[in-house]
Amino acid sequence: MNERSDTGRVVAEHPRRLRPGDTVAVVAPCGPVDPERLERGTGVLRGLGLDVIVGSRALGRQGFLAGPDSARAADLQAAWCDPQVSAVICARGGYGATRLFGALDWDAMRAAGPKILLGSSDVTALHRAFAAELGVATLFGPMPACSLLGVPEGPEPETLARLRAALFAGERPEPVHGDRVLLQGRAEGPLGGGNLSLLAALCGTPYGFRADGHIVLLEDVGEVPYRIDRMLTQLLQAGVLDGAAGFALGSWTRCGDPDEVLDVVAGRLAPLGVPIVAGLPIGHGSPQFSVWMEADGVIDTQSCSLTGLFRDPERAP
Repeated sequence: MNERSDTGRVVAEHPRRLRPGDTVAVVAPCGPVDPERLERGTGVLRGLGLDVIVGSRALGRQGFLAGPDSARAADLQAAWCDPQVSAVICARGGYGATRLFGALDWDAMRAAGPKILLGSSDVTALHRAFAAELGVATLFGPMPACSLLGVPEGPEPETLARLRAALFAGERPEPVHGDRVLLQGRAEGPLGGGNLSLLAALCGTPYGFRADGHIVLLEDVGEVPYRIDRMLTQLLQAGVLDGAAGFALGSWTRCGDPDEVLDVVAGRLAPLGVPIVAGLPIGHGSPQFSVWMEADGVIDTQSCSLTGLFRDPERAP
């Protein structure tokens, strides 16, 4: 059973963090995977001292998906339910995670107990579903078949260092610093949210996000300012952002002029009257830092930072 905080909020269960020698499974629940990038990225994971297995369907392809929904769901579920696997790592994002919800046996996955889920971008949908169905904290961070880990020149150093600090027991990640304060203040609460496009797409579904005391992470890629405005307006009108404790804004990669983007975001969010820090290296930019979702954190505009609160360094934050 998940605990409740003093405010009555359900507290997510924290999976055990990794140790060298642990087995991790790489699966492809979203878009098709580049085999060479995947090979290089899994090599990076092995370089961290992990035993890496790759899902049998990870290199599947069906148009813009890494194979049929049934196959992608089967790989994800098999990895999660394997007692030898300590973490399930998504190979890449793209599109397709939302299509898996009805194909997963949530009862079987609940019975398997908590473990680490790592991914970002389209994997935002899985972060939301795992929070709703499994009540588990998950890790928003870089993926092995993407440009920061799986490229010929090797992994981006800060990205890899921050991933290691988030994944491994005994490590204590440093605060993530931004470069701009949009509204002053300090807020504490579980971190939620993720990719803006996915949060908008999940509106009206059983897996839709509700801010309600959360520090809300928002980031996106390839969305011009008017579309960002439209999605924020949708979230506001749907009541998704009601009760937000604060906002942590990540990267807005290929979204047009950065100042215009932040002007749009500030215009929609500042009326909520809660602290907002921007320019955090979380999302699609380089470097890409790793943060725990549904785990407690603090945003502090004096230091323009997001800090995870570690209760036990042998466990998740």
